[in-house]
Amino acid sequence: MKKYSSKRSIQILAHLLQQYGISDVIISPGSRNAPLAIHFSEIDAFNCYSIVDERSAAFVGIGMAKSEKKPVAITCTSGSAVANYYPAVTEAFYQNVPLLILTADRPTDFVDIFDGQTIRQKDIFHQHSYGDFQLVEDSKENAEDINFDIIKKAIELCFEKQGPVHVNIPLEEPLYNLVSELPSFPTVEKTIRHKEYEVPSNLIADWHTSQRIMILVGTRDYSPELENQLTQLVKNHSVVVLSEANSNLYHEKFFRHIDRYIFNFTEEDYKTYAPDLLITVGQNVVSKKVKQFLRSARPKQHWHLDEVWQPDTYFSLTEKVEVKPEVFFSKLLKFINLEPRPYFNLWDVLRDKKDAKHELFLNKVEFSDFYFFNKASQTIPQNYNIHFSNSSAIRYAQLFDFGKRKMYCNRGTSGIDGSTSTAMGFAIKNANPTLLITGDLGFFYDINGLWNQYIPPFVRIIIFNNGEGNIFKIIPGPGNANPNTLDEFIATKHRKHAEHLAKHFGFSYIKVEDEPTLDRVLENFFKPDLQPKILEVNTHGKNSADVQKAYFEFMKGN
Repeated sequence: MKKYSSKRSIQILAHLLQQYGISDVIISPGSRNAPLAIHFSEIDAFNCYSIVDERSAAFVGIGMAKSEKKPVAITCTSGSAVANYYPAVTEAFYQNVPLLILTADRPTDFVDIFDGQTIRQKDIFHQHSYGDFQLVEDSKENAEDINFDIIKKAIELCFEKQGPVHVNIPLEEPLYNLVSELPSFPTVEKTIRHKEYEVPSNLIADWHTSQRIMILVGTRDYSPELENQLTQLVKNHSVVVLSEANSNLYHEKFFRHIDRYIFNFTEEDYKTYAPDLLITVGQNVVSKKVKQFLRSARPKQHWHLDEVWQPDTYFSLTEKVEVKPEVFFSKLLKFINLEPRPYFNLWDVLRDKKDAKHELFLNKVEFSDFYFFNKASQTIPQNYNIHFSNSSAIRYAQLFDFGKRKMYCNRGTSGIDGSTSTAMGFAIKNANPTLLITGDLGFFYDINGLWNQYIPPFVRIIIFNNGEGNIFKIIPGPGNANPNTLDEFIATKHRKHAEHLAKHFGFSYIKVEDEPTLDRVLENFFKPDLQPKILEVNTHGKNSADVQKAYFEFMKGN
């Protein structure tokens, strides 16, 4: 016989989640949220997942939401457990990933009286959420009607903003009173708003008078509709489309390796290649060079297309287009002429020259992180979803062609925390296999991402272990520090390896330390197995930073 929580607020919450089709719930253990855990796990409509570490659990939620493209609920007990959600909340906020955060709390009268596991939870995520709500205790007058309205508003806001929304739930004791039957609640009349949009006539006129149109696409999920629209725009060389690995756009006329082309731009090059109309799509771009280029170029017009965010990243924003890019381009394409512009050919000549240099360098590169990324880009099966950790991994990814594989990275806040957990959450909910490519520090930092009983056997993790945060040997600045300071406190040198961790968490493990072994192992690594797998590519002492510097030095030549 099923047993449900007797808490009316929890019964209403579960009912409304079902009404809106939110079926995935990640539960971190605790007593104060036990009514939620008991209730949700007894209802067949919910897929419940137990993840102990709240910080990891919230990132798992991000991965699930990105895979399913719908909100995921996460719930935890009161106190510091709630604060552990915060890194993932900031990531979801800046990346627009819909998380519904359900935090159990002590009754409101218990805050700040030194009761156990009690902190100021109300509005704790206020700076990085799209809505902050607090339910009232069941014992309060009209609690049922009040909570029904609050929860409905919170869920609809999560859908509308496609971002984190927080519902704090004060719960009075007793917590474990149960019932065997549930009351009936009314069907919900959904009131989620949908924007209507028409392209202003002045934008159509500005398009036709612009001779140098650039579309820059940052981090975003794959959209066949957007890809088709941008393909129409480049077909006759009407525009220049710059994209990155995690822009998930695929066409031979898109410029997909920005740093390969612009890393050595001078002030004169900024003027030569500058657009007069810049259209930006998506979230963060990885390339710092493109930010420097466009901030210096100062295009006459800059339109940004996004339903939520309108950042003036390049200090030239003139038009906030608050709509999905697909909607904007579907309207725009009805009114514009797709005439060839010499601007495309200017960039195309640059690309041909730099791509040829790139291939020449690959012919002589030695075993290193750079060598590994080139080999991986050629070997990973096409059906894999690839998640990159931050810092070096996603930067290396920009330099190579990974084909039409779908690629992801937590570029909302660009931190190394949570990359493993996010990838595992994505893998749990996706029919295609998932590969995480991660640096050593990112992997060891998020070890609890593997403390997860739901990881499918077709998950693969590749760690390129250079024994430090090698990014600090690549980017300008840190090298000015005393070498001992750089190694210990910034690059954080270490001698750790993942073999014992792999065994502990039920992964098979392979280690390679040279070029022939990597070449031999890599293809077999992706074959089906009963266990998920970790491949550790040990590049300790291989001067990977020097190889990358040599690459960019080589690319300078004509």
